[in-house]
Amino acid sequence: MEAVDPTIFRLAIFVLAIFVGYYVVWSVTPALHTPLMAVTNAISSVIIVGALLAAAAHGAGAQDAETATNVWISKGAGAVAAAFAAVNIFGGFLVTQRMLAMYKKKQK
Repeated sequence: MEAVDPTIFRLAIFVLAIFVGYYVVWSVTPALHTPLMAVTNAISSVIIVGALLAAAAHGAGAQDAETATNVWISKGAGAVAAAFAAVNIFGGFLVTQRMLAMYKKKQK
């Protein structure tokens, strides 16, 4: 029996995670959106720490071209991940602020 290619296996898990995430998020009641955004911001703050660590990779002591290429790929992927996490964090704060503004009493 032939083993499944690890790339295909990981891609299948990623696609399943997209579907599960979509149905979980859209089934949340509106009363829970603000706490959900707070948790999302907390998770994104942890992600951004890992992204910054990846962007700061330096490839300790390696002199070959393959390692240098891998370091630049790591730096690029870390920078992209940091940008996406930053958009998620700031967008989450904007959405939370807008939702909390709906509960304020209007000035006459």
